Amino acid sequence: MMFFPIAHTYLSPPLLVALGFVIGIFGGFFGVGGSFLAGPALFALGMPFNFVVGTDLAHIVGKSIVAARRHRALGNIDLRLALVMVVGTILGSEVGVQAIEELKRRANINQVVGAVTIIVLTTMAGFVAWESWATISQQKKRIKMPGASQGKEDAFAFDHIAKAVQKVKLAPVLSLPHSGIESVSLWAIVAVAFVGGLFSGFLGGGAGYIRMPSMVYLLGIPTHVAIGTDLFEIIISAGYGTIRHALHGNVDVLVALVMQTGAAIGAQIGANLTQYFTGPRIRLAFAPLPLIGALLVAYGLITGHHH
Repeated sequence: MMFFPIAHTYLSPPLLVALGFVIGIFGGFFGVGGSFLAGPALFALGMPFNFVVGTDLAHIVGKSIVAARRHRALGNIDLRLALVMVVGTILGSEVGVQAIEELKRRANINQVVGAVTIIVLTTMAGFVAWESWATISQQKKRIKMPGASQGKEDAFAFDHIAKAVQKVKLAPVLSLPHSGIESVSLWAIVAVAFVGGLFSGFLGGGAGYIRMPSMVYLLGIPTHVAIGTDLFEIIISAGYGTIRHALHGNVDVLVALVMQTGAAIGAQIGANLTQYFTGPRIRLAFAPLPLIGALLVAYGLITGHHH
């Protein structure tokens, strides 16, 4: 065990490297920062929640850069979409950071953040599992997505939601040729990003576990492109969140760096794996992950072994 003075916690470095490696694989494969595992795991190891949020963000930035570079090479990044989303994400995470500061003043931060996390993650997991399972069952009706890179197929059971969103012609309207979308309102993209950012600042992590599925379900982005774009976007938003939290003294850089050594290798592996799976299968595999996160948070709250 080693003492990390900033977060004032004893942690085992090899464990942190291993944690980073596993999370890196998940992050590269699902396009999520892996925060729903890293955050709760650090919390379960006894790190105070405000440090969990800030430190987790710091290590995610490094890992997402590695994974996004791989996805860029695989053609999975829609730059136009990413740049619009950044705006919403930063606004959202600012609101989230303020909420955390407010709760710090009221001293019941662990309970509130913990409870919100559990509810959000459980809901997300249930919906994604249900949808991807339904899609895989209806494979007879499978359609090739236009413009899906390298013929990676994708299909959704609930594409009527995305179609409805795309019909809202609230100006300004954008076309996203890379994602095969003729027109979608700028506001719809910003709204999805804002909610993602809000959770990112509030619950820590890139909140990709909210943003990646909502890009697929609400905007109709092909899964592979949603993964790559989300990772690219996380670099910017988590970078912003890290700076904001560092100013509030919530980041333990040492812990982040130790985790990063494992994460950099894992992220490459994960990104390469996406080439071998279709969209609905990636989403089905993704479904249990938020549940694991929720369980870890619940464990941390029940044992309550942090000061």
